[in-house]
Amino acid sequence: MFSHKVNEDTQLRLLEVRDADQLFALLDQSRSYLREWLPFVDGTRTVQDIECFIQSGLQKYASNNGVELGIWYRGELAGVLGLHYINWSHRLTSVGYWIGERFQGNGIMTNSCRTLIDILFKEYELNRVEIRVAPQNLKSRAIPERLGFQNEGCRRQAEWLYDHYVDHIIYGMLVHDWKVGF
Repeated sequence: MFSHKVNEDTQLRLLEVRDADQLFALLDQSRSYLREWLPFVDGTRTVQDIECFIQSGLQKYASNNGVELGIWYRGELAGVLGLHYINWSHRLTSVGYWIGERFQGNGIMTNSCRTLIDILFKEYELNRVEIRVAPQNLKSRAIPERLGFQNEGCRRQAEWLYDHYVDHIIYGMLVHDWKVGF
């Protein structure tokens, strides 16, 4: 099972079905905050919806094609950090994340992403990691920018978000550009 300490306060752990109630409560508490940028919020109405999400993440992990990790901060589930897929032929992946509103602003997501990306380059031996973010989502964009990712351009109308399309800024990091411990 995947479990990794980020720092004294934060741990990454594979989400399990037993976490569904906690994860649903976190999403529900931050629903309006998260809805601005995440298309799955309105469709996630029950604990069973979260259980399906977790089961899907466990299947991805078992088939070595992604993962959904819970971020625990001081013993509380604070957010989710995941790999959408892993392309082993090209040694690349795409990272996605969200954090509960009351946990933002503590460096939790930046530190968690730094830890996961370090694992991806060192242990998984990937060559490239991408993060895609809506241009107006400044808080989410700050994470790859803090971590030294390159802004590689804009993918226009990349995602349908409830009633409109949003663009995605594509941030990329290559293993030879990665600096650990900064």
